[in-house]
Amino acid sequence: MTQGPDMLKAIRTQVMWNRLISVVEEQAQTLLRTAFGSVAREAGDLSAGVYDIHGRMLAQAVTGTPGHVNTMAVAVGHFLARYPLATLVPGDVLVTNDPWLGTGHLFDFVVVTPVFREGRPVALFASTCHTIDVGGRGFTADAASVYEEGICIPHLKLARAGVLNEDVLAIVQANSRNPVEARGDILSLVSSNEVGARRLLEMLDEFALHDIDALAEHILAESARAARAAIARLPDGQWRAEMRLDGYEAPVQLVATLRKHGDHLVVDYAGSSAASARGINSPKCYTDAYSVFGLKCLIAPEVPNNAASLAPFEVLAEPGSIVHPLRPSPVTARHVIGQMLPDLMFGCLEQALEGRVPAESAGSIWVLAMSRDRAQGAPFNVMSVGLGGTGARPTKDGLSTTAFPSGVGGIPVEVTEAQSPLVVWHKEYLPDSGGRGQWRGGVAQRIEIGARDGAGFECSAATFDRRDNAARGRNGGAPGQPGRVEVFGSEGACSVHEGKGTIRVPAGGRLRVDLPGGGGFGSPPDRDPERLARDLRDGLVSDSLP
Repeated sequence: MTQGPDMLKAIRTQVMWNRLISVVEEQAQTLLRTAFGSVAREAGDLSAGVYDIHGRMLAQAVTGTPGHVNTMAVAVGHFLARYPLATLVPGDVLVTNDPWLGTGHLFDFVVVTPVFREGRPVALFASTCHTIDVGGRGFTADAASVYEEGICIPHLKLARAGVLNEDVLAIVQANSRNPVEARGDILSLVSSNEVGARRLLEMLDEFALHDIDALAEHILAESARAARAAIARLPDGQWRAEMRLDGYEAPVQLVATLRKHGDHLVVDYAGSSAASARGINSPKCYTDAYSVFGLKCLIAPEVPNNAASLAPFEVLAEPGSIVHPLRPSPVTARHVIGQMLPDLMFGCLEQALEGRVPAESAGSIWVLAMSRDRAQGAPFNVMSVGLGGTGARPTKDGLSTTAFPSGVGGIPVEVTEAQSPLVVWHKEYLPDSGGRGQWRGGVAQRIEIGARDGAGFECSAATFDRRDNAARGRNGGAPGQPGRVEVFGSEGACSVHEGKGTIRVPAGGRLRVDLPGGGGFGSPPDRDPERLARDLRDGLVSDSLP
């Protein structure tokens, strides 16, 4: 009988925790429904979260990307350093897109809104999404510094006591090739935070709470305990892994050493390549985000993501390296490096969890940033997303045309064609792109694009990696097929595009991209013949050989 009240209290606390997660999920869904840019609206390149009055992330929405939400876990603290909570009033809204203090590049705006109850601050909501254009060179890795990459908004007030700061929006719009979408996306961030704030206040009323301080301490204490317990279950040790990527001006070598002792884990990137002269560098906040995400995937996937569950993971990197570039290094295509880091973490953990770690995935998504200026014809500026395959798992095939680790989706063909004179002639599975094995790597896709008005256009190849260095198999599995980019002229002549520079598709021509596939797991001859026959029937492989 003495446990009755304690049990009821525990149930009530868990209900409130779940309710808080539902609040941030509605916040994210509001952003998804109101965003103007197709990358946020259709692909889900966004995130949302709620924080206590100390700037500690308590809950994140399931909708969104690890790169966004894990960088935002730290970003809110930077806002409070500039604008202490005691100086803010109801109706204030803060904004930045600083790559080093936000989410890693200028295209992501972070908006933070404090929530007040009875005149006292009780929480903060933060959200972010990818805005299609912020000026500069556009979405390309060609810039030599961040100053060329677009407009940077430092920590500023987007609204003061409920009055929108139109000056900030005017600066953004004046520097964007898509001013309507840029303004709309920023305002959608404001709206999503407002919805989260309203739902939180309703929750406080429903549970007769004055604030969420006690709930916050419970969430953080339980999450820290669970995360540290999960780390402690790993054997103590030190493991090292390397990964070679195509890079921009030269191949990139990523090196990680993972050290685990007790309930603490350290990742050290010493030995990795120096920062690139072009925009594929991953700022430390983004490196931290995807490194910890990869570790949590295998070590503590069931532990909710918040400030406390992220804290036991420490990431070290040499300043000036490609995983810790210093300002003003160019960083637009930072996910070329950042989104490969989970696979590098898997390479380390494979040595501690032998036989239980997936093969390598295609990794960083291929962003098809396509545009045309007036000199070529009717101008446009749109983005599509190409998806490769994930690595095969120890007991399952890899996922086909699936973005891991970012989790974003593809943009429907109809949206791209409605926003531009482009025609997507082919978007289909790419047979044999998944690495063979007892478990097959995820199959990638082929996309072929032209312009219905016959004029030429350009496409950035900034994010097109794994063309020279395929996703590696594991436990005897074969590597995935590397990516390939071809440009066809009006007469059908074909040329292979190398590197990450801008692709120029001539008048009457077409662009074809073959995305990289995921690596296989286990020996190919051990594959179930029925699965192999099904792959052949579904067009995922072109022959019945293992």
